[in-house]
Amino acid sequence: MSSIPEYSFTIAHEASDTKGLYVVELNGAKAEMTYSKAGSSMIIIDSTEVPDAMRGQKVGVALVSQAVRDARSSGKKIMPLCPFAKAQFARHSEWHDVLL
Repeated sequence: MSSIPEYSFTIAHEASDTKGLYVVELNGAKAEMTYSKAGSSMIIIDSTEVPDAMRGQKVGVALVSQAVRDARSSGKKIMPLCPFAKAQFARHSEWHDVLL
């Protein structure tokens, strides 16, 4: 299993009983990925939004990879409904251990 790369920016994570959010803020711009909790063993990635000012900095993939890291550490699976997240799972076979 490949390691997930580290990034030079911080990813904040907020969660409630039913939903969650990963956020990166850089130079006044904000990227985020939202998910819904489906029971205690699965999250569903709903949306990934990266502003044009952050394009090309691997922010979107960092958001998805953080969700993968967190899912592994908590024993959860991920269902990527968001087209971007789904495409990232197709590109990263090393993440398939958490793919539902």
